[in-house]
Amino acid sequence: VQLVESGGGMVQPGGSLRLSCAASGFTFSSYDMSWVRQAPGKGPEWVSAIDTDGESTYYADSVKGRFTISRDNAKNTLYLQMNSLKPEDTALYYCARAYWDGSNWKVFGSWGQGTQVTVSS
Repeated sequence: VQLVESGGGMVQPGGSLRLSCAASGFTFSSYDMSWVRQAPGKGPEWVSAIDTDGESTYYADSVKGRFTISRDNAKNTLYLQMNSLKPEDTALYYCARAYWDGSNWKVFGSWGQGTQVTVSS
C-alpha cells in the first residue's frame, strides 16, 4: 500500500489549494477514503471522507462549506479542494483508507508522508 500526497504549499488567508493523493498497492475503488490533518503540537484531526463511488461526502464542521473532497477511481486518486483558507487550516495533510464505525469516521492502514499546508499573511 502506498499513498502519496501532494499539492500543499503556502497561501495567504482566503486563498485556495488543491491536494491530491495518489494511491497504489490496493484496490482503491473498494475503499472509503479520508483526509486527516495534524497541526504542530496537536493530535490528528479528521477532515473529510468520501465513499467508494464518490456519491457521498462528509466533512468536519471546521471545514464544511470551504473544502470539497472528490475522487477519480480510474486514476486511483483522491482530491481535496480547499477554498477560503484560514490560518487555523495550517497543518500536515494526509490521506488514508477509512471506515464509519457507527459514530465517527476512522482511518486505518498506512499513511503517506503528508503534504504541508501553511496559511499565513
